[in-house]
Amino acid sequence: MDPQEFASLLDLYDNSFRNITEGEVVKGTVLSVSASAVIVDVGFKSEGMIPLDEFLDENGEVIVQPGDTVDVLLERTEDRDGHIVLSREKAEKMKIWDEVEKAFADRKVVIGRVIERIKGGLAVDIGVRAFLPGSQIDVRPVRNLDALKGQELRMRVIKVNKKRGNIVLSRKVLLEEENAEKKKHTLETLAEGKVMRGVVKNITDYGAFIDLGGIDGLLHITDMSWGRVQHPSELFKVNDEVDVIVLKFDPENERVSLGHKQLTTDPWSDVVERYPVTARVTGRVVSLTDYGAFIELEPGVEGLIHVSEMSWSKRVKHPSKILNVGDSVEAMVLGVDPSARRISLGLKQVETNPWHELTDKYPVGTKIKGKVRNLTEFGAFVEVEDGIDGLIHISDMSWSKRLKHPSEMLKKGDVVEAMVLNIDAENQRLSLGLKQLAADVWDDFFGRVQVGDVVEGKVVRMTSFGAFVELAEGIEGLIHVSEFDADSGEKVDLQIEQTYPMKVIKLSPSERKVGLSIRALKDDNYRADWGQYISEAASTGGATLGDHFKQQQ
Repeated sequence: MDPQEFASLLDLYDNSFRNITEGEVVKGTVLSVSASAVIVDVGFKSEGMIPLDEFLDENGEVIVQPGDTVDVLLERTEDRDGHIVLSREKAEKMKIWDEVEKAFADRKVVIGRVIERIKGGLAVDIGVRAFLPGSQIDVRPVRNLDALKGQELRMRVIKVNKKRGNIVLSRKVLLEEENAEKKKHTLETLAEGKVMRGVVKNITDYGAFIDLGGIDGLLHITDMSWGRVQHPSELFKVNDEVDVIVLKFDPENERVSLGHKQLTTDPWSDVVERYPVTARVTGRVVSLTDYGAFIELEPGVEGLIHVSEMSWSKRVKHPSKILNVGDSVEAMVLGVDPSARRISLGLKQVETNPWHELTDKYPVGTKIKGKVRNLTEFGAFVEVEDGIDGLIHISDMSWSKRLKHPSEMLKKGDVVEAMVLNIDAENQRLSLGLKQLAADVWDDFFGRVQVGDVVEGKVVRMTSFGAFVELAEGIEGLIHVSEFDADSGEKVDLQIEQTYPMKVIKLSPSERKVGLSIRALKDDNYRADWGQYISEAASTGGATLGDHFKQQQ
């Protein structure tokens, strides 16, 4: 063939194919689909083979068939085997990069799915891998970034560099713009007393922040429910929709206080009618303190059982000895104060008062036995029945002994017999006596001794005002200092533990006191001696006083 003719034929052949260049995205037609590749014709000298993986969906299914038109990237016009090299995946990415650059220029919203957490933020798939910094995720700091994995987010492109393959996104910018529009509308309609619907954005220990539309209001824990709320999370969760009423609105500082319980009737408004005094009620123990137990009668209405109203007989040191949180109890209404939102309840009032039965069971004068439960400076408490103690006062322990402390007579744990002296059911007091079971030595003494009798006594102690003398076991009398020395001038020097004769000059059975005198006894002896001397002198005519006393000695 003529060389010129051959050259013209070659030119004609070349010109019959599309004039395409490497790096260009072109449209091709799927010729066939095999188990490993897809054959695509782009109108060039030869067809291209693209791996089947580039045409599979998320479930692994092939998404093309022969005859379909697809966008592909011409990477090279010829490989070692003479085939052109095509890529659908790279073509898609180039299209996406074009769209990303356009979204950046036009400030359009892009939607992406969070792939994983990486250093500084999140990796997001928007067709290509992009970076969402942690500071740009939300208008508030997000602590748990892992919780966003798999979520689709609306964002805006704030930085793009195709050469470096770098795309930076921001969700915060978009939220701020949207919130600004919502906020403007909300502020125009916001007013105290208005009922609004909002979304729980955040929960703290003291309340919940509700998004009213571009502006947040605080729903304090005390305004969530008329009932007891330990933590806001008991009632609300993040993203919950909730109806609230505006309690206070400060336009200048854009602060909003919200209420939720105010949307329902206050249960304390008619509490007097529903819980009259002496009515028996049933409730649940919701809290225990040192001074009592709080009982929930209904949501928002609680009553207090004071520790003193828990038992007629037991000494309750702490409510936990009787009740536990969660217990269902029956109680009696003792008092209602709606203004202070207080209801006083009694637990023991629903039972019979054992103190009212004591008078019939143990009339005054009855002998009882009991164990000494406790000793104090003023007496001993004796357990008569379970939870019922009687007091033996120190003055009722002995007729004769002067006790400084009850431990001189009794010990804790001793079983003693005593006599019932008095019962005060209203004040829950039972008086017992120990000495009343024994004969009164004082009665015996006052029965056989009279004023003027001469007795002997042992000095047991000296004081500035006189000497105490033991006349018999348990019986003491007092010699006042004025009753020491005789009128005759004879001095008396009393010694402890020494026994002396003396005269009884005063008896007081009611006060159990005995007045004694040595002076009276000496004066009586002096007057007797003087009388005898006078009579002797008259009969002898020559006797002297000295002779008389010598004779007496």
